[in-house]
Amino acid sequence: MGPYVIELQRTMYYIKCRPLLLSSSGLTMLRWIPITFLHNLNRSFKATNPNFQPPQPTIIRRKQHRQKHRCRPKNKSPSLQESAVMAHGSNKDFKVVGVVFVTLLILPDASAHIAMFDEYWQQRAKEAENATLEAYDSNPEDITNELNLDVDKVIRGNNSTRRGLRKYKGPCLATNPIDRCWRCDRKWAKNRKRLANCVLGFGRKTRGGKFGRYYVVTSPLDNDMVMPKPGTLRHAVIQKEPLWIVFARSMVIRLNQELIMTRDKTIDGRGVNVLISGGAGLTLQFIRNVIIHGIRIHNIVKGTGGMIRDSVDHVGLRTFSDGDGISIFGSSHIWIDHVSMSRCSDGLIDAIVGSTAITISNSHFTHHNEVMLFGASDGSIIDEKMQITVAFNHFGQKLQQRMPRCRHGFFHIVNNDYTHWVDYAIGGSQNPTIISQGNRFIAPDVTDPKHNATEVTKREYATKSEWKNWLWRSEGDLMMNKAFFVPSGNPRAANPFSRADVISAKPGTFVTRLTRLAGALNCRVGRPC
Repeated sequence: MGPYVIELQRTMYYIKCRPLLLSSSGLTMLRWIPITFLHNLNRSFKATNPNFQPPQPTIIRRKQHRQKHRCRPKNKSPSLQESAVMAHGSNKDFKVVGVVFVTLLILPDASAHIAMFDEYWQQRAKEAENATLEAYDSNPEDITNELNLDVDKVIRGNNSTRRGLRKYKGPCLATNPIDRCWRCDRKWAKNRKRLANCVLGFGRKTRGGKFGRYYVVTSPLDNDMVMPKPGTLRHAVIQKEPLWIVFARSMVIRLNQELIMTRDKTIDGRGVNVLISGGAGLTLQFIRNVIIHGIRIHNIVKGTGGMIRDSVDHVGLRTFSDGDGISIFGSSHIWIDHVSMSRCSDGLIDAIVGSTAITISNSHFTHHNEVMLFGASDGSIIDEKMQITVAFNHFGQKLQQRMPRCRHGFFHIVNNDYTHWVDYAIGGSQNPTIISQGNRFIAPDVTDPKHNATEVTKREYATKSEWKNWLWRSEGDLMMNKAFFVPSGNPRAANPFSRADVISAKPGTFVTRLTRLAGALNCRVGRPC
């Protein structure tokens, strides 16, 4: 395959063996894009523009030179107006497969997976940045203290004696403050939106679609990325209005491409078994006020990209998606609760680029390598505003690392059950504040002296002289099977829990009670869930 230039009236296209994306300020190689992306892009463009007739191209063969890399020509880079299509052929003959007539504007960092960062996405990104700054709490310890107090009230009940602490006798098994808020109501199906009042932690102001109507998903199909059919999940999440999305029956949904959500939505899987599997995952990009509850997400793969509708009045060009189960990008006021997740191509949950005011609770994670990533870039200063609560979750079988892995920001990790890991449980770089309270850590058995993973923590890309000043705190954690947490920071100089009236989180010995029903629940209408 030789390199060619295909010249059109307004746009130049350049190809070697895989395409480059260009910015208006110069040639920018973002990533090597899969060939299937171009095929999908061409099909999507033709579907949305059936009457478009591209001008006759002029094919110019360039002389080949020896190259160190077969996909990176040494000859002069194409002009600023050149973009990419795929051409096949030999030195004597060739065939043009498709022409994509688009103008690309790529901005750094903010444009992940967005091939056309147009006015719509620029406005959405600006609104998201303002929401991040607005959601940031300058006194995060107040939020952690409030959660600790709520946990203590649930455990103690109306009895302050030790007997009252040991066992809760009630109409249901709701033993943490989030679950106690709604699960014991046998009429939960008629009062679904009551759930929005139950979130605690940094995501406490999230209301999802509480102030909107119900939307019933009746079909598991996801066949049309540009004009999704009414009754499908993709059609529901792109609507402009607030919506509380429920499901007519149990279903398995295979997303052909990433599911790009809009703001003010709740996905509520209670009462049925909703499984998102075998395709792409959920994308929360530059939005706010989203609740994801009661669904299962497994076996997520990368999407190939193409033209995807991201709102009722906008269709955008996307590059391939990473294969995260849930990708939170530049978004705020997010609550993920009672979700079961495993086996995704990238992370189970990633929160990056200034995402904040997030609570991840009551969920069950298994069979995965890199579980959670909070902050993807050392240079992303906006991540200093990141504030995330991880509470009452079970980190279970065949997990390896990143539960979570943090950069910058403030992270409250409280009353979780860590029963499995291979490398480490909690890690970070770039001076994140990590407060670990009342978790149970069961270290893996040491079968190889060269690989001892009994340490819960891991600092990366920093010497001890640097990370010794990071505030990493362990309070009331239960360490089992020789697990140990390496704290850092000066507790007297930077103690966020110094107030005399603060009630600490319950110790790790209570974790099995607080997390015993983590993951998607099998709720039945007419009974406490």
